[in-house]
Amino acid sequence: MFEKNSSIENKVAIVTGGTRGIGRAVAARLLGEGARVAICGTRQKSVDDAVDILTPEERVMGMVADVSKLEDVRRFVGAVQQQFGAIQILVNNAGAGIFGSVADLTPEEWHRMIGINLTGAYYCCHEILPIFIQGGGGDVVNISSLAGKNAFAGGAGYNASKFGLNGFSEAMMLDHRQAGVRVTTILPGSVDTEFGGSVLGSAQDNDATAWKIAPEDIAEIVVNVLRMPRRTTIGQIEVRPSRPPRKA
Repeated sequence: MFEKNSSIENKVAIVTGGTRGIGRAVAARLLGEGARVAICGTRQKSVDDAVDILTPEERVMGMVADVSKLEDVRRFVGAVQQQFGAIQILVNNAGAGIFGSVADLTPEEWHRMIGINLTGAYYCCHEILPIFIQGGGGDVVNISSLAGKNAFAGGAGYNASKFGLNGFSEAMMLDHRQAGVRVTTILPGSVDTEFGGSVLGSAQDNDATAWKIAPEDIAEIVVNVLRMPRRTTIGQIEVRPSRPPRKA
């Protein structure tokens, strides 16, 4: 769709939840465009494994950080600055999904989901926006969900976190657009990742999930958003499988 250009090359990108699924696909795609990429996850082994998979090593770093904890976010952002310098791209991808009725969902499950999906995005933006503003601008890409527009039974906590993320993203764009900060929200439908309960990998590799969106498809959208001329902001993108199974 676009020719490779220099709009991403040599920039520094943070991808939260970058150890698997959409996050790892985005990190790999950004590395392929010549960016330097920092990922985080909540387990050391998953971080180490992802860094081993992502190459070249001199342009990628990984660190254990729970985005629902402000101290972790500050430590992570500081480490990225120390290793790579300025930061120009933030992809808020870390997410959690716990499903059940309001009566069944525990307060701990509610707070965990809101903490990662919404508060975590706020923490990351709050810490990185001053860096963007000082550097003359930057890009925030928030990975939301169609569940942020379409409620479903058993999704009250998840729906609330994603509805909130969509509103947060739009307001942040209005707050900081004059400082050169672009904010894009991507709302995927069913993606073929462990998050959705299927085997991690490309959707083409598994006949049972071949209808789902591949993580690499979302990564391609992220790159295309970042390549847009600075005069243009893509606010929100809805992404659906082309041929989902017919409902009985």
